[in-house]
Amino acid sequence: MKVHARAQASLRELELIEMREILKNSWYESKKLWHIALPAVITLVLQFSISFVTVAFSGHIGDVELDAVAVVENVIEGFVYGVLLGMGSALETLCGQAVGAGQFEMLGIYMQRSWIICLTTALFLTPVYIFTSPILKILHQSRQISETAGQYTLWAMPQLFAYAFNFPLQKFFQSQSKVWVMTAISGVVLGVHVLLNWVFVIKLGKGLIGAAMVGNISWWLINLGQFLYLISGAFPEAWKGFSRAAFKNLAGFVRLSLASAVMLCLELWYFSAVIILVGLLKHPELEVGAISISMNYELWTFMIALGFNVAISVRVSNELGANHPKAAKFSVIIAVITSTFIGLIFTIIVLVERKQLPKFFTDSPDLIKETSKLGFLLAATIFLNSIQPVLSGVAIGAGWQTLVAFINTGCYYIVGLPLGAILGFKLKMDALGIWSGMLVGTALQTILLLTITFKTKWQKEATLAEERIKVWGGHVELPSSQVAAIKEYT
Repeated sequence: MKVHARAQASLRELELIEMREILKNSWYESKKLWHIALPAVITLVLQFSISFVTVAFSGHIGDVELDAVAVVENVIEGFVYGVLLGMGSALETLCGQAVGAGQFEMLGIYMQRSWIICLTTALFLTPVYIFTSPILKILHQSRQISETAGQYTLWAMPQLFAYAFNFPLQKFFQSQSKVWVMTAISGVVLGVHVLLNWVFVIKLGKGLIGAAMVGNISWWLINLGQFLYLISGAFPEAWKGFSRAAFKNLAGFVRLSLASAVMLCLELWYFSAVIILVGLLKHPELEVGAISISMNYELWTFMIALGFNVAISVRVSNELGANHPKAAKFSVIIAVITSTFIGLIFTIIVLVERKQLPKFFTDSPDLIKETSKLGFLLAATIFLNSIQPVLSGVAIGAGWQTLVAFINTGCYYIVGLPLGAILGFKLKMDALGIWSGMLVGTALQTILLLTITFKTKWQKEATLAEERIKVWGGHVELPSSQVAAIKEYT
């Protein structure tokens, strides 16, 4: 009996030691995640708030102006933003894994290649801004909203090229966990943005043209501040000036960029497609306004989840690049738990304050009432979107863009949108039904990504990361069998 009691005591002691070790490692990993995630969250929220402020000021010009700017930001800018962010996300995979492998000298070259690709892409996307009005009419949006939106995008076109320049810079900074300067720049520019909107939109009555021009100024101020930080000497190993090497070996970089773009576009366009479907309802002005206000709150909280998307992408890519597969897996677990907990807090806030939140955007009693009806769906979406972006960040960090693109296609466009159309139009549930279908697609995608992530063989991913750097870094030509293995996962 005494031997048995001693054995039980020893077992309990071992369990306590193991528990302390887990808690210690969890605290250590949490600090690493928050070191990246906190400034990334603040930066993303501040930069998203530029659009948030623009929509808010436009709503006080009139309901049509609110709907026009909301449609532009959710459909037109959602389209181009998705393409450019996706093209720039190849940099996130390669820079993060290069940092883990200690190859800092490649970061500046990678970023310049990404600038070439993103700015060229932006040039090809300019017709979308020029022909916004006819595009929206083809999509059966309200004539008045379409024409107002077309006037706005003609003046807002410089923002397209600002995005193309901004995303590679951000990925360059984030891969090295240097983001606090970005946060400070974004905070200062947001304050300037609010002031300029108040002066030009409210006091001087310049309307949507004034709002568009203020947006242009704000985004290029962010780029100016970040570029000055780049050339300040803070990155002696990673930035050695402009180089002709950026024009070499572009083919493989373009391929990974396209895979990243497809993956992210399928996610971001999903929200745009919902706005388009709502625009086909019997009373589009009221319905579009209601769902646009809800989407703005959803996107605001989504920015916080995207902060963890950035953090886990950096952590996974760094650890895989350094050949630390167990650390990468542990980081994923901590990131999912942390982001889900924060998402739960916002879910509760939305449920409690769902009748008050619309008042920030509109004074219309009908629009406030219609938006309040969507509060429960908004809360559910916010909860799911506290998990899904983290898993997408894991995919970017590990280089699974092509695989996730297939999953997004099935969940969003084969399940979510058709189901939303059936509920919204056939069953007469209107915006409530369309959003419900979207929510089902998001839930299915989240379940699949969770399953794939936690069944991953991380040692194999670390090996692929090492080979990927060689392939897309252009340093070494690998045997065709190894190249094929990499391409299978990217």
